[in-house]
Amino acid sequence: MMVTMLQAKLHRARVTHSELEYEGSCAIDGTLLDAAGIHEYQQIDIYNITNGERFTTYAIRAEADSGIISINGAAAHKAKPDDIIIIATYTTLDQRELASFKPALVYVNAQNRIIRTSSSIPVQLVNAK
Repeated sequence: MMVTMLQAKLHRARVTHSELEYEGSCAIDGTLLDAAGIHEYQQIDIYNITNGERFTTYAIRAEADSGIISINGAAAHKAKPDDIIIIATYTTLDQRELASFKPALVYVNAQNRIIRTSSSIPVQLVNAK
């Protein structure tokens, strides 16, 4: 049996540009791509925390340490500068691979600078009593 798993996540990145006339894709600071193990032209899913939009595109490399997160082409209708987003990639693994698999989780601040990395998500119940 094959299982689709979260491979990488850039958590709470801030959109810096929205370029409707660009060919398409999402330009991502190269340092963030490397930290998450996301490849240029790899399919990515974007979850817009600000407005609830969810869409699929592909990653392209922006200048390292630039902080750039640019939503381009038709997707520019789904995210605007200052929107907060999650960028995720997925992979399909077999049962043997699952035993040792850990995702790459990259957490960023408001300037899209890495504040921490992890390989697990702590469960936090907001309204737990």
